[in-house]
Amino acid sequence: MTLTSNITKDTSYRVNIKDSIHTIQKVDCIKDLGILIDSQLTFKDHIQDKINKAYSMIGLLKRNFINMDCKTFILLYKALVRPHLEYANSVWSPYKRSDTEQIEKIQKRATKLVITLRKLPYKNRMISLQLHTLKYRRLLCDIHF
Repeated sequence: MTLTSNITKDTSYRVNIKDSIHTIQKVDCIKDLGILIDSQLTFKDHIQDKINKAYSMIGLLKRNFINMDCKTFILLYKALVRPHLEYANSVWSPYKRSDTEQIEKIQKRATKLVITLRKLPYKNRMISLQLHTLKYRRLLCDIHF
């Protein structure tokens, strides 16, 4: 993989190792320590992967825990969903508004799993559950580190 803003048409490289020529295929995206890195460092594939994983965890919670109270939801959400959204976010922290909105939408949907809070506005659900927005949590992590 080559990190560049220029789009190159080369799909492979030839390397001479001990008098034998080897071909190395060029890739557009590579996974390192659980982070998908693309050649333009936009992390769009990584963000989409994390969004998909978080939605699958929400689906798991929805299927297996029908009547959740606030305490149960907070424990399950913090253990199963939020780690997918926050793993190494100091590296891939989204800077586009559309990406941050997509990530926040996950938490909006997750908070609706608590039946008693389902009809409340998102802000009131967050207050009732004593949670912060994911954008605010990223900002706090940036300040502390």
